[in-house]
Amino acid sequence: MEREKLHGQIVEIKEFFDRSTRALDEADSGFTPAPGMFTAAAQMAHAAQVVDWFCHGAFAPGGFDMDFERQDSEVRAVTSINAAREWMDKAFKNAAKTIDAHSEAEWDAPLPEGPIMGGHRRFFIFGAIRDHTAHHRGALTVYTRLLGKVPPMPYMEM
Repeated sequence: MEREKLHGQIVEIKEFFDRSTRALDEADSGFTPAPGMFTAAAQMAHAAQVVDWFCHGAFAPGGFDMDFERQDSEVRAVTSINAAREWMDKAFKNAAKTIDAHSEAEWDAPLPEGPIMGGHRRFFIFGAIRDHTAHHRGALTVYTRLLGKVPPMPYMEM
């Protein structure tokens, strides 16, 4: 595990997310495909929240915060795509700081036993961040299409 590789991963994850969701704008913030589902803004906010959640939980004395009801309320309160994008920007800046704040030995150490990646090495959180973020950018591309827009290809500029 090298910190440079972790930095490369988070840059790529963020780039794919931003590109995939670029067609959504502030006017789309409140869109939801069905009642009870996340709005576009909440969907983005949730993706950002989970980046923070993994980075904090990997080193928190009590492990990962399992208060999912509170977390759900926090993201549902986000009503602006612009605010959600700001949260995402901040979450990835914090992820970079978290990478730098810990030694390679700390990143290579196992997470505490428990329901969230228990026993896996800490740096495995970045694979989970990649998967989770990809899941939500995929959902947001569906939102984009339902709004009559075409989402850009996430992996390259066309």
